[in-house]
Amino acid sequence: MVYQASTTRYQTMEYRRCGRSGLQLPAISLGLWHNFGDETRVETSRQMLLHAFDLGITHFDLANNYGPPPGSAESNFGRILKESLLPYRDELITSTKAGYTMWDGPYGDWGSRASLNQSLKRMGLEYVDIFYHHRPDPQTPLMETMRALDHLVRQGKALYVGISNYPLAQAREAVKILNDLGTPCIIHQPRYSMFERGVEEGLLDFLQTEGIGSIAFSPLAGGQLTDRYLNGIPADSRAASSSRFLQPEQLTPARLEKIRQLNRQAEARGQKLSQMALAWVLREEKVTSVLIGASKTAQLDDAVGMLQNRHFTTEECAAIDAILAL
Repeated sequence: MVYQASTTRYQTMEYRRCGRSGLQLPAISLGLWHNFGDETRVETSRQMLLHAFDLGITHFDLANNYGPPPGSAESNFGRILKESLLPYRDELITSTKAGYTMWDGPYGDWGSRASLNQSLKRMGLEYVDIFYHHRPDPQTPLMETMRALDHLVRQGKALYVGISNYPLAQAREAVKILNDLGTPCIIHQPRYSMFERGVEEGLLDFLQTEGIGSIAFSPLAGGQLTDRYLNGIPADSRAASSSRFLQPEQLTPARLEKIRQLNRQAEARGQKLSQMALAWVLREEKVTSVLIGASKTAQLDDAVGMLQNRHFTTEECAAIDAILAL
């Protein structure tokens, strides 16, 4: 059956200008980090992507190493794009990145000029809308890295470029180099949530001043800011599965108590904790979009439902800050 996108898909989503660029991103974007590789059925991935698009989520975020195994998320996305979403290509914002480990050895890490060529081949695309350097490379001069990004835009392989995981000092330097080259950085992808607020120490202000958008990854702190851990650590949870992304020792009694108090605050707002956590990241307009992961369509529904109650009173912000300070 040929996929027909929902005719109401743009009625439920909010779209926000990415810094001072001409690009608009949905307030909620979908990351294909861990649930779209070969360990997930393609039809399950297809259902997720099509449902997201029907909800107005037009931005799909990948990286060359996403899977597992590395590269498989791009390949599966490319297959679904070709079979179901190709008529809507001009309504999609696709992004990918290079900079994390793809294979063993000296040439499989930190990214290379060839990385985007490989990604485009896997996805069956002529260009991506955004290409990121995924993390600073301590062994390569920053000028060389930024020149590579500039070159990819001039080749027509990426419409825009961005950076991810760059701390303030390196972001400042990278932005200056790209401006001098004539290919401005239009977006930064940092980690940001109620439990990880380092970007508030200058980075978000710098991006706003420079007219650069930002898209926050891990806004739910690896699943902590959901109802998953209200009663401890379930045996089938990420924290109990030896995941390197969420260790049981992170969920201390003090952290679990904060989660419970935040959940009560969310209930007072008529929201789930996950919805309040997403809305909180978007609260000051400094963040263009929140990047979520999802393994069920209901999680997409919840995320988009957040937009019906996205704003906070001064008193609510103060109450949340008091809980986080405990």
